[in-house]
Amino acid sequence: MIFLKKSFQLILLLSFFGTSILFAQQKQQYTSDSKKAIKAFEEGTALYNQRRDEEALELFKKAAEIDAKFIEPLIVITELYTEKKQYPQALEYAYKAHAIDPAFFPRLLFNIATLEYKTGKYAEAKQHLNEFASNSRLTEKDKKKVATMLASATFAEQAIKNPVPFTPENLGPGVNTKYSEYGPAVTVDNGTLIYTMKAPFNGAPEDRPNYHSEDFFTSRFVNGKWEKSVNLGPPINTEGNEGSECISPDGKIMLLTVCEEAGGYPDGRKGMGSCDIFYSQKVGDKWSAPLNMGPAINSRAWDSQPAISPDGKTIYFVSSRGGGKGTVDIWKSELVNDSWTPAVNLGDSINTEGTEYSPFMHADNRTFYFSSDGHPSMGGNDLFVVRKKEDGTFGKPVNLGYPINTSGDEYSLIVNGKGDRAYYSSEMKGGFGALDLYSFELPQAIRPVPVTYFKGRITDKVTGKPLQARFQLIDLNTGKISADENSDKVDGTFMIPLPSGRSYALNVSSKGYLFHSENFDLPKTADVKPFEKDVALSPITEGSTTVLRNIFFETASYALKKESEVELQKLIEFLKVNPSVQGEIAGHTDNVGDRKMNQALSENRAKTVLQYLVTNGIDASRLSAKGYADTQPLVPNTTDENRAQNRRTEFRVTKK
Repeated sequence: MIFLKKSFQLILLLSFFGTSILFAQQKQQYTSDSKKAIKAFEEGTALYNQRRDEEALELFKKAAEIDAKFIEPLIVITELYTEKKQYPQALEYAYKAHAIDPAFFPRLLFNIATLEYKTGKYAEAKQHLNEFASNSRLTEKDKKKVATMLASATFAEQAIKNPVPFTPENLGPGVNTKYSEYGPAVTVDNGTLIYTMKAPFNGAPEDRPNYHSEDFFTSRFVNGKWEKSVNLGPPINTEGNEGSECISPDGKIMLLTVCEEAGGYPDGRKGMGSCDIFYSQKVGDKWSAPLNMGPAINSRAWDSQPAISPDGKTIYFVSSRGGGKGTVDIWKSELVNDSWTPAVNLGDSINTEGTEYSPFMHADNRTFYFSSDGHPSMGGNDLFVVRKKEDGTFGKPVNLGYPINTSGDEYSLIVNGKGDRAYYSSEMKGGFGALDLYSFELPQAIRPVPVTYFKGRITDKVTGKPLQARFQLIDLNTGKISADENSDKVDGTFMIPLPSGRSYALNVSSKGYLFHSENFDLPKTADVKPFEKDVALSPITEGSTTVLRNIFFETASYALKKESEVELQKLIEFLKVNPSVQGEIAGHTDNVGDRKMNQALSENRAKTVLQYLVTNGIDASRLSAKGYADTQPLVPNTTDENRAQNRRTEFRVTKK
């Protein structure tokens, strides 16, 4: 909003809801003849141009009080309250201005409808939008705006008539304070929470927001409640502002937003624009110094609010850079050959001509949540969910519904691994302070695929010392890698999300050790229990053995199933990395059926695996195959589960 005084003209330029409005008034052609009212109005204009908004507002109000028919200050007051997002007050003055002379500023009718929409007066908004649309001089852009808002107001009316279940619960005094807490992130086991708190600097006055800083805090979920949170401290937190973070499902990787301060980026960090995305890795219980994600992701514009996919291969974030659909869009970058690809816009199914914020990809790697004011909504920015298809594209966004969404703005929602509970921040009454963190049970229709996790510790089987090992989680139905991560190099711990309704192969490998494999067949249910198991890797020595649990055969046959290729390729990789290793492929059966037939079956299965390896480049002189039938059971053949364990293929090192 700019006021300019030129000789006998007053040019008033308002940018009201993104629409430029230009009035040219002769000095004596105000809608008021009161010299006192005009003087107050012009003094308010001067103060506004000095960015002294509050003082200017009082003078504009004074001008309107002196002359109740003075339209210009009423319109300016409307915009000032709109800028402050005090929509009821803005609407009060807009009504007054329109009542005096509807023809003075015809576009005010559209602005009134917008304010009504933002305050939940949907029927009134639709009425005024239709009135405004009857103007024959409307541009195509205006017609599009009217149609979009009409669709949103109609949606909002229906949403209120069909509310979704919503009972938010405050996270309690361990997390929330009299200050603002927001931007939650949780690990897949729901055991660790990281969030942003905005509080005064040490010794700074509490009533001076400019002296408040943003820091990260963390809390543990113990015995059904969140414990007293602690500041993450350096090197993550600085005297500057850190916020808008996300963490990997295992809590080992953090992406965070760091913004340029008056003296540059804090703590010597190097930035590329006003705000950049950085990353840090947790090793043991310590976080590394944050590093800039680089030019593939960051730009000279505002880049913020990162979200990471559970496999660590895609980063979603918001940016105000050019080339998008609207003023702020969601973008993504993918990890290919250990490098991040140049960021691309997420596309028309999600981004609009409005603003999109707060991306969050659930641990199922299919269900995506975000905030938008460009899709049909309740008022401002609403929360949406959209599903990713098998081909990687996204479907149609679905509004989370009322009262999760309101006529105000909703941002920054995340969902736990199990998919039944969401976390977000709110200023609702009854909290501990300004913004508090809440959780609520997510309605069934907008839940992701339930995700459990495989959690444990990697050790050396001989010494018992912790190991850093590589984890690969592979979807056996598609052959695609769902996760590719490393255990902690200090304590050997790991945690990998496991979406339900799929079959998985898990491979664990470390240099100098035989790899370990598991397979999981998870039913599509929210009650899938987590796997908690420590894995001991065997050093490569003569006689060391690993069970190839992801090699599968047709029933009572030695024909390999297609799903076996993942494990066989892993074995090929191991033999190529360790060219001096020679080994035996051993086939085993349970004790069901004829011993002679089982012996033949076990021998043929071992030979089939050997032949696959040779066909794919492994020297036959390094390998042998032998069948053992049921002579070497791992566990007693007393149950179906035990017999399944005994039906296996093994690789034994015969020469290192």
